[in-house]
Amino acid sequence: MASTSTACVLSLLSLLLLLFTCPSVSQSNQFCEVGTGYGEAGCGIPASSSSKLLIKGGTVVNAHHQEVADVYVKDGIIVAVNPNLKVGDDVKVLDATGKFVMPGGIDPHTHLAIPFMGTEAIDDFFSGQAAALAGGTTMHIDFVLPINGSLTAGFEAYEKKAKNSCMDYGFHMAITKWDEVVSKEMEIMVKERGINSFKFFMAYKGFVMINDELMLEGFKMCKSLGALAMVHAENGDAVFEGQKRMIELGITGPEGHALSRPPVLEGEATARAIHLARFVNTPLYVVHVMSIDAMEEIARARKSGQRVIGEPVVSGLVLDDSKLWDPDFTTASKYVMSPPIRASGHDKALQAALSTGVLQLVGTDHCTFNSTQKALGIDDFRKIPNGVNGIEERMHLVWDTMVESGQISVTDFVRVTSTECAKIFNIYPRKGAILAGSDADIIIFNPNSSFEISARSHHSRTDTNVYEGKKGKGKVEVTIAGGRVVWENDELKVVPGSGKYIEMAPFSYLFNGINKAEELYLASFHAPVNRFKSTT
Repeated sequence: MASTSTACVLSLLSLLLLLFTCPSVSQSNQFCEVGTGYGEAGCGIPASSSSKLLIKGGTVVNAHHQEVADVYVKDGIIVAVNPNLKVGDDVKVLDATGKFVMPGGIDPHTHLAIPFMGTEAIDDFFSGQAAALAGGTTMHIDFVLPINGSLTAGFEAYEKKAKNSCMDYGFHMAITKWDEVVSKEMEIMVKERGINSFKFFMAYKGFVMINDELMLEGFKMCKSLGALAMVHAENGDAVFEGQKRMIELGITGPEGHALSRPPVLEGEATARAIHLARFVNTPLYVVHVMSIDAMEEIARARKSGQRVIGEPVVSGLVLDDSKLWDPDFTTASKYVMSPPIRASGHDKALQAALSTGVLQLVGTDHCTFNSTQKALGIDDFRKIPNGVNGIEERMHLVWDTMVESGQISVTDFVRVTSTECAKIFNIYPRKGAILAGSDADIIIFNPNSSFEISARSHHSRTDTNVYEGKKGKGKVEVTIAGGRVVWENDELKVVPGSGKYIEMAPFSYLFNGINKAEELYLASFHAPVNRFKSTT
């Protein structure tokens, strides 16, 4: 009996040793395998167990206001935001003197674990979210792809993909076919599953591309449900023709990707989607605006009073297409995404549009494939999986590019990286604010610190980084997600399964007044006209 007890004790000690020697996510860019003997504690360094936090002396920044104040957090919720708060002794204190205390970033556009172009994105809901947290993003909204057109099957598959999530997330839903079943499923998604946005791909012919008839039906359904219609705006038929043209010319490398889908095709599709949304009288969200052509269509529509949201992504704001002509395929292929990264000049124009409110918020389109996956298209650019990283780098690059250059203010930074997204997708002020009652998703940001980006130190599972070597000012020093300190002293403290699915209600502020506008529009017809009918 004694020997059995001794064996049990030794086994327990071995298990504890294994648990506490598992490396953190930030060490050597390695991830422990989830569910291999670690129980519910997960992997890496356990997140802060304190349910109470006091952030002292920082400048609290919201999209509308900034002030020096303390922030008191209890059980994952912000309880108070006031100067010189007094609390008990059982509170973890974080000194934010001389630093900014901001809402955690919200990335409106990600693709984690997406099956695409014969492979699957290498970042899943654990690794991608861990990378996000290291970069100060505390929530993202991912795109669910239907399975054989079924929204329900797609949603259930993504629920399983997200089981190991370590931060909060929401879902958009793509629409890839149209029939009565899809129409009914859209209603179920909005009323029962917490989805308030649907994406329509105008590109990727033969895969997820839809035609104008389907888009019109989808837009009408979105309007009736109070859900936001989103578009990937490129003329897919013309892109297909452009791809054939490049191959005929013997252009098979990554540069052919950009040459086959020029800005004019993005501009045309953006204009078409805007006109159809105006015809239906429903708000429209244009994802990853990459060109002057698309941006100018959005500017024109907004000037006329139409409700159109334009989302640039960080790659479009800070990169140009020169690397696509690099003689090294591995280097060039990592920049392949759609719409393509554009020639120099488009980036500056998009920055100006963001600073003047023509474009409203910044996403990433984070969709990562490693160099081996990208090599699937080594002899044919059409087979290179489309996608770049950005979920970890977004906050730092937007600060350095837009705030350090004087193009936007600190409060604007909060707006374009967090608050506007929360408002558009109807989760404000639960998210996107440092206010009493808001979720405790918070970052402590040091404007005087610096950063350098490298694939050697990032937390994505991909082996390349399109921002390799970029340096700048401003660094996220602490990330708090759901009241837990998950990034501090350059160490991640993430727990798989700790993230929550955030349901998003329909009828955001973009729908305010839509019914009244509809009444005025119908009244303007002066029809039908009562006419005398001939009696002969």
